[in-house]
Amino acid sequence: MDPVLIYITAASAEEALALGRALVGERLAACANVWPAITSVYRWQGAVQEDGEVALIVKTRAALVDRVSARVRDLHSYDCPCVVAVPISGGNPAFLDWIAAETADTAV
Repeated sequence: MDPVLIYITAASAEEALALGRALVGERLAACANVWPAITSVYRWQGAVQEDGEVALIVKTRAALVDRVSARVRDLHSYDCPCVVAVPISGGNPAFLDWIAAETADTAV
């Protein structure tokens, strides 16, 4: 099992919670953490933008990254949502096993 964290940004806490609930409910993720009140500075359509956003961190398996990304694109309000997977290289073995168990029934 190759566990990963997926970093996602959303326009609001409500949207981030809806995404997290969908991903966990569909067993695409074992857990979702919502981090409210971040400020993002980015270039979009040729101009530097600065907006308030909410960060969502989900724990899943590498094999599910493409499905998580597709599901986020289906549900997200942004034209080009941030969905970035970061490998987990170590950690509490029991927690990593829990991620595997909570996403095990998901067909890949």
